[in-house]
Amino acid sequence: MIIDKVLDAKGLACPMPIVKTNNAMKELEAGQILEIHVTDKGAKNDLTAWAKTGGHEFLKHEEEDHVLKFWIKKR
Repeated sequence: MIIDKVLDAKGLACPMPIVKTNNAMKELEAGQILEIHVTDKGAKNDLTAWAKTGGHEFLKHEEEDHVLKFWIKKR
């Protein structure tokens, strides 16, 4: 998977990871992939819902050393 942009939103509480994700997605072209790093556990549900309502493709998520990582493809 080719990552076009990485967003570091670690240490931020809701709603800031969503706000920063939204702003980062505006910088991408359709088909590009954004990788997001967060520490807020609520971001799992928030980012999944945000991607769905925004029409983007939620590719996957995983946790590594207490950091949640998400990959979303812009539509």
